[in-house]
Amino acid sequence: MKVYFCGSVRGGREDVHVYRRIVEKLQSYGRVLSEHVSCSEISERGEAGGDRAIHDRDLAWLQESEVVVAEVTQPSLGVGYELGRAVTMEKKILCLFRPASGRSLSAMVRGAEDGDQFMVKNYREDEVENILEEFFNSLKNMKRT
Repeated sequence: MKVYFCGSVRGGREDVHVYRRIVEKLQSYGRVLSEHVSCSEISERGEAGGDRAIHDRDLAWLQESEVVVAEVTQPSLGVGYELGRAVTMEKKILCLFRPASGRSLSAMVRGAEDGDQFMVKNYREDEVENILEEFFNSLKNMKRT
């Protein structure tokens, strides 16, 4: 399975350790096309290569993916854009939000939840592996029926 992972880059890198934990678990389900988001070497300035090249590469990966997992605790315009495009592409989407951060999740993300294509799960860091396991097991069960 090809997985597209979304997490903040230019919006802030405070949660990169959480992204690494998520990506490591996602790799047990398939190929994570955007695993670089979890690399601590990437700063808030982003990657080298130019904005157009990054945009085009990431959209190609998003198109190629079968499922999208987004950590949405750190607000990010890029993640919001990716989620909007993923909805248009009719991808299965799981958004992960940590209420303990003290932040409020955007109504545009929380309100998009439909329980089928677009899911939002509140979590604590120690729960993330179990939430991902439940999500990917539900995808397997959907394919069987």
